[in-house]
Amino acid sequence: MSLDAYHQRQVAAESPRQTEYRLFGRVTGALIDAKEQALKGAALMKALDWNRRLWSTLAADCSVDDNDLPQATRAQIISLSIYVSKSTSKVMRGEASIDDLIGINKIIMEGLALQVRNEREAAERAENQQAAPPPSLPLGGLVG
Repeated sequence: MSLDAYHQRQVAAESPRQTEYRLFGRVTGALIDAKEQALKGAALMKALDWNRRLWSTLAADCSVDDNDLPQATRAQIISLSIYVSKSTSKVMRGEASIDDLIGINKIIMEGLALQVRNEREAAERAENQQAAPPPSLPLGGLVG
């Protein structure tokens, strides 16, 4: 199997939280690279725009009525998206550091990593319960 095919199969098997974590990792990595390389102009804008689009997409998803997240969580994500958009504009104008954007993304990634771990542990517990042998019967069988 080629690496691309393996990657596609792996991505297809991801939970939504795993996908979100992976995407945040890539976007945050681009922001960190932009900071470390002291990017300016279009190169910096590319990373900032990618981050802003991620947050705008999350906010749009949270505004849909059939979103499964609790209302308070949805409101917090929308508020963070607004903050990220304003902060991004300040970074673009040279009025703020990219550090706040990186920090917010890292905090979100920590929360997503915890959710992914909890999902994995719950799946393992369920799998172990299904694989457990039935309880043994008392000596003498059903009739005593």
